[in-house]
Amino acid sequence: MVPARQNDEEMKRVDGFRFIPPGLRAWIRNSIPEDDFKGTIPWTPLFKPASKTIFALVTSAGISLKIDPPFDMEREKKEPTWGDRSYRIIPRGTSEKDIDVKHLHINTNYIKQDINVILPLARMAEFEREGIIGSLAPTSYSYYGFQWQNTDFLKESFEPISKRMKLEGVEAVVMTPA
Repeated sequence: MVPARQNDEEMKRVDGFRFIPPGLRAWIRNSIPEDDFKGTIPWTPLFKPASKTIFALVTSAGISLKIDPPFDMEREKKEPTWGDRSYRIIPRGTSEKDIDVKHLHINTNYIKQDINVILPLARMAEFEREGIIGSLAPTSYSYYGFQWQNTDFLKESFEPISKRMKLEGVEAVVMTPA
């Protein structure tokens, strides 16, 4: 049996629940009003080729350098709807030997073995050498991806991150959700 072709609208639809367990999907759908899922995703096309674009990486995996304080999971254990709103700067050239990963909601073992599974610094450096991208910015960023109904996080983390990206000339961001 050949599956029916999807129309253009179905092909553009993003299903954020596709890969999460059914029980968690049901809990989230019951906890967040349906109105929060309406509207369009603000995609912005590149205005020049990727081979001439400066990219930055951002992940929600809770990566920090070993010399930095880890993300605060202890408070979340006591307050399950609280998430650490801070962020960490990850310099270009960082490898798994330089990092720690703290996150209550993901298996961090693979990241500790190879940072590129979630923050592809080495792959992006290869793309830069091969001319696939213009360059990788000097700084990548990590934050703790559990932010339950918290908009303060945008001001405390994403505002300073975006300002620093602007200073570094970042034109596009590759986000890797954990």
